[in-house]
Amino acid sequence: MVEEVSTEEVKKKLEAGEDTQIIDIRQPAQFERGHIPGAKNIPMAELPRRVDEVEWGDDVVVACPIGQSSVQAARLIGSYEGVDDGSAVKSMAGGYQDWDYDLETGPEECDDDS
Repeated sequence: MVEEVSTEEVKKKLEAGEDTQIIDIRQPAQFERGHIPGAKNIPMAELPRRVDEVEWGDDVVVACPIGQSSVQAARLIGSYEGVDDGSAVKSMAGGYQDWDYDLETGPEECDDDS
């Protein structure tokens, strides 16, 4: 069973400077519109073939739109042999739908008329 962590707990971890890896499994266009500061974007469809390119830490939180597909992604990551037995891979409950904090946004587009 995958442990879930609230958006508030994730925010506290980030504010405290804890070494928490955020894996955002949304599509790149959604990620570019805004994401949790420091998050790495690996879309769910690409995760099985890209899981070995990440150096997994001890505390991993998977984020998705509403907190459902992140449970499946956390299971997949947790089952990968490259993830240490001591690693905790969690799902962010409620996903971005429940994230009430500031987001990092992608590069700003320049307007030629300005």
